[in-house]
Amino acid sequence: MAKTTWIVKCSRPAKFSTRNYTRCSMCGRRRAVYQKFGICRICLRDLAHKGEIPGMRKASW
Repeated sequence: MAKTTWIVKCSRPAKFSTRNYTRCSMCGRRRAVYQKFGICRICLRDLAHKGEIPGMRKASW
């Protein structure tokens, strides 16, 4: 879980555009965030297991 201060700091506009980085909209994680969904890989996996993302299913072999 991300610190509240970092989430607030990230919500403000950056001084330079290269300083912007994405955060997960659910948990606030800053690494491994998929831009298409706007959430991190961990939250994406949890939602996929619950069946809340249409068209996505777990690959198994």
